[in-house]
Amino acid sequence: MKKYLLGLMASLFFSQCFHAQEKSTQYTLYHPNDTNIQYIGRIDDSDPMHPAFTYPGVQIRTGFTGTSLEMMCKLHSGYFMVEIDGGEPFKVSFLGNTVSNLANGLADGTHQAIVTYIGEGYENVPEFHGFFVDKGKTLAPAAPLPTRKIEFIGNSITCGYGIEANSEAEHYTEETANFYYTYAARTARNLNAQALVVARSGIGVYRSYNGPKTGDKVNMNTEYPYTLLYNNQQKWDFSRYTPDVVCINLGTNDTSTQGADSVLLLNGFKQLYKQVRSHYPKAKIVLLCGCMMNGQQLLSAQQAMNTTVDYAHQQGDAEVYRFDFTPHDGSLGYGADWHPSMRQHEKMANELTPFLQKLMKW
Repeated sequence: MKKYLLGLMASLFFSQCFHAQEKSTQYTLYHPNDTNIQYIGRIDDSDPMHPAFTYPGVQIRTGFTGTSLEMMCKLHSGYFMVEIDGGEPFKVSFLGNTVSNLANGLADGTHQAIVTYIGEGYENVPEFHGFFVDKGKTLAPAAPLPTRKIEFIGNSITCGYGIEANSEAEHYTEETANFYYTYAARTARNLNAQALVVARSGIGVYRSYNGPKTGDKVNMNTEYPYTLLYNNQQKWDFSRYTPDVVCINLGTNDTSTQGADSVLLLNGFKQLYKQVRSHYPKAKIVLLCGCMMNGQQLLSAQQAMNTTVDYAHQQGDAEVYRFDFTPHDGSLGYGADWHPSMRQHEKMANELTPFLQKLMKW
């Protein structure tokens, strides 16, 4: 079995090399370490030719000249949303291929591309391997990044779980998850801000969905320090991205099923708050209450968040705030497994945007 897997991996590697070599007669390949490529998000670039990532919302931006643009990634790197020259976004995948076409038939000139990773990559660990442009053409400087910066820490809601599903009767598939249409991505676009995302479906501040009431050994507090999810080989360098505001949308999974231990839940929120504050001494921090909770679940999460804010204020930290989304009631439909629909996410963004505008004076 091991020999078969090694043979398959070798075959895929040589297939990709051959494909890239074949394309080199018509196109020019620019590698991920090209200075005209910009990145947003937690990216492991210890191998600069194959930067890897696991969190949704990672962006790759570049300018390019010519009439076309293609992107190369590791096989099974999942789905991305693409915007060319500010046009209508569209989805491309790297499920059974290593190269996807992002643009063709453009006027021969200089163009801009924004590519956003929209899935959860902790299993396959996507890698970006470069851009192809027309032979004789080049990459060009990417448009300047927005100066405003937001960090979103969250769970399946922030990831966009099931956002493209037709109803709550559908279960999770990679095809119906899409971070691009979430409240987080919409809010960042509304405010012309960068967004760095640390989110995973099912995760909590101390307990995962349907986990033991005493908590899970792996949770957002244990994963937050690292570049890649479920990989503690590389600590994230927090100096690479300093947000103006951090939005934490957790607690839904902690309070799920049999409910949370109130003391452990509060300790989880306090610990995460202290982690965030230790890395970002000047950022505003907002604890968001997600739209999927109601009843005792909602009250438990709100109480833990409110007490965490009170704790921060008692420590002399006045820049910690609270915000509640309107609980969803089905009037805007549901995504897969009762998650927020695309229309619900739009409503959430329309609620959070003015709150952050006022808070940040944006």
